[in-house]
Amino acid sequence: MRWRYILCFVGILSIFLGLTMIIPLICSFLYQDNTSRPILISAAITETIGLLLFYGFRIQDNDHISPREGIAIVAMGWIAASFFSALPFYFGHAFDTFTDAFFESVSGITTTGASVMTNIEAVPYSLLLWRSFIQWLGGMGIIVLSLAILPLLGVGGMQMYKAEVPSPVPDKLKPRIRDTAMILWKVYAVITLAEVFFLLFGGMSLYDALNHAFTTMPTGGFSTKNTSITHFDSIYIETVITVFMLLAGINFSLHYQALLGKPITFWKDSECRFFLSFVLIITIIVTINIYPVYESLGTAFRYASFQVVSIVTTTGYGSADYELWPSMTQIILLLCMFIGASAGSTGGGMKCLRVMIYFKYCYKELISLIHPRAVRQIKVNFKPVSSEVVSSVLGFLGLFVGVFAISSVMLASMGVDLVTSFSAVASAIGNIGPGLGTVGPTDNYASLPALGKWLLVWCMLLGRLEIYTIIILMLPEFWRK
Repeated sequence: MRWRYILCFVGILSIFLGLTMIIPLICSFLYQDNTSRPILISAAITETIGLLLFYGFRIQDNDHISPREGIAIVAMGWIAASFFSALPFYFGHAFDTFTDAFFESVSGITTTGASVMTNIEAVPYSLLLWRSFIQWLGGMGIIVLSLAILPLLGVGGMQMYKAEVPSPVPDKLKPRIRDTAMILWKVYAVITLAEVFFLLFGGMSLYDALNHAFTTMPTGGFSTKNTSITHFDSIYIETVITVFMLLAGINFSLHYQALLGKPITFWKDSECRFFLSFVLIITIIVTINIYPVYESLGTAFRYASFQVVSIVTTTGYGSADYELWPSMTQIILLLCMFIGASAGSTGGGMKCLRVMIYFKYCYKELISLIHPRAVRQIKVNFKPVSSEVVSSVLGFLGLFVGVFAISSVMLASMGVDLVTSFSAVASAIGNIGPGLGTVGPTDNYASLPALGKWLLVWCMLLGRLEIYTIIILMLPEFWRK
């Protein structure tokens, strides 16, 4: 393990993150919210540490990063980014403790959207913009961004890309990994700007439009309002956000193909069809189930469609208090937290591609009981899936469920009730945000014990980095020469 590579990259990441703090600094000057000093202090600390690490451990050769180093760089990079992103919150007195500031930062970076802010609208505008912006950075992945615009390491980056991109089979759009990363970020930025335009057309202020676009595309769900999207009470705004949440939940390589003039790519992709069909079916079921709660079928469909898309894509916005809905719907939404969006999207959860492969594997095993000599292959997009990928999917699902079970028990042992424990852990690992119980859509995570917040921080990082990247760091074999 060459620690020089890891520390050098953390330094590069810190330099970049310190430079981006100019965005909330400008906002502070515009709104005169008296946060310029804490933001400048945060930026100075981040830049100083970044420069010391970069120049102190600067790489002279042009060697390739090994798989172990790629994993370590990604894990350490996210932890460092979370720490430095918490500084404006802490020095700006948005929270009383560093635990809460770090929790909010990790929730933003990992695009979870689980907040410990008790009164969001009382927080200075600049800190709310920073909160939304780090969620936007974390959506496509800070590591992927670094590969696109900060190639200062001069080393191969495929191992980092594999550790970062949320997909069992990473889509490499170009021969050079830097070009692939740049394409993904351009598509991401273009769609974000389009959402800003549509929200402005619906009557949102520029500030609110930017914040909500920054948190829709990464499927993060942070809002500038205490009551989230319910505050705007606009069918148009809900429709726009619903559409862009769906776009964010689809593999971004398909968006790239569509922008090249091949929109049929969406229909040809079996995972995309599965994702959209799943959302439609669940929306219909929930609409029928909550119909007695509302005065009309149209109103029930309005709230059901928004909430289902928000949960399935792991965005976590709220347009209604779904804890007041029938128990059947609440259970359905809880199960949706596990499934998540498409692979290669900014969404969290298990990913539809893994769920598809798992279902196909189960079907194959059932058929083999009827026809023991039959030879059947698992296929995705009419292409056979290798046994290595199938094993990886099964291993991932096993780890996902295992981590969920152990973490739920640990949170419950801290005095948290059963419903809250289960939903909070499911929400954290799935990078969703709101859950049920005391962390429901109209509540937040502030009431949880400090140790419980650190447990959920670990769960959020696990979910965002696809379980393996964090778990593997705990194996003694990983650190041996």
